[in-house]
Amino acid sequence: MANIYKNAFYDPSVTTPVTVYTVPSNRTAIVKNIQVTNESGSKIVKVSVTDSSATTDYQIAYMNITGATICNVAKASIILESGDVLKIESSVISGVSAIVSYLEIFDEKSA
Repeated sequence: MANIYKNAFYDPSVTTPVTVYTVPSNRTAIVKNIQVTNESGSKIVKVSVTDSSATTDYQIAYMNITGATICNVAKASIILESGDVLKIESSVISGVSAIVSYLEIFDEKSA
């Protein structure tokens, strides 16, 4: 199976962490971009990853965004393994959204 480029979207309805993407079995994912859009006001956006092999959550990004802004909170590629979970949280639910761009790589050895 070929590598697949995909997007996942974040449009919050709660101010707690929201699962945006879970890496399927037999896959590895490379997150290239987490673009956050703030329409107005001030918001805090946090991104975390649940490492499925350690069953531990790690905060990987924190940004205090003020005013109409578009920013990439992924400062470098993020490698996720099968079962890992990417979550985004915002201090406010209105006027904020995000898109996560990633590459899924099929792991033929574990298929």
